[in-house]
Amino acid sequence: HLKLHLLMFREVLQGKIHQATVTEADVNYVGSITIDVDLMERAGFWPGQKVLVVSNTSGARLETYVIEGERESGRIGMNGAAAHLINAGEEIIIIGFCFSEKPIEPKAILVDKKNRFVKELLACLCEKRLQHGDRLFFSDTGGNFALMV
Repeated sequence: HLKLHLLMFREVLQGKIHQATVTEADVNYVGSITIDVDLMERAGFWPGQKVLVVSNTSGARLETYVIEGERESGRIGMNGAAAHLINAGEEIIIIGFCFSEKPIEPKAILVDKKNRFVKELLACLCEKRLQHGDRLFFSDTGGNFALMV
């Protein structure tokens, strides 16, 4: 007899670049977001990968795809129609997701105002979770804990 195993895939956080500053916005470019390749690698992003871009400045949200920018340039460029929604100088979060049948260890990094790497934000949401009653505590790589109710 043939057994059928159903897999349930969920879209989960794969990586993010937190508090990046948009260095340029070019409406005449043919779409996408240009990201310093060093930051791409640290966040685990691939060229062509779909990402969600959220502006902490304006609240705008959009989906686009990643293209490589010059390594260690700090370049974060909004291209094409996205440049109408998010402008140079805005603070953004760039979030990548993937489909998985089990929890994964996301890569999340913090950058400074010049888009230079500062630190990793998440070590592992799975391993560093402590349960205390009905509240969960998540730890970042520095041993800081945030209460999640």
